[in-house]
Amino acid sequence: MADIDEAREQFNRLDADGDGFVTAAEFKTALAQGGDWNVTESVAEAIIKTRDLDGDKVLSFDEFWAFLNK
Repeated sequence: MADIDEAREQFNRLDADGDGFVTAAEFKTALAQGGDWNVTESVAEAIIKTRDLDGDKVLSFDEFWAFLNK
C-alpha cells in the first residue's frame, strides 16, 4: 500500500495545470520528462483509460490512489 502523502505529491507532479485531474497529455509529458519514455498521445490515453473508473477520460486523485493500492 502506498503512503497517501507521497501519492498526493506524485499526483500533483503529474497534474501540471493543478486542476485536480491528470489528462493523457499531462501523463505523456510526465513520462517524457521522467526519462526514456516516449509514448504517443494515444498510448497515454489508453493507459489513462485503464485506470479511469468513472469514464471521464482523466484521472482524479481517488482513481490514482485506487490504482496504487491494487
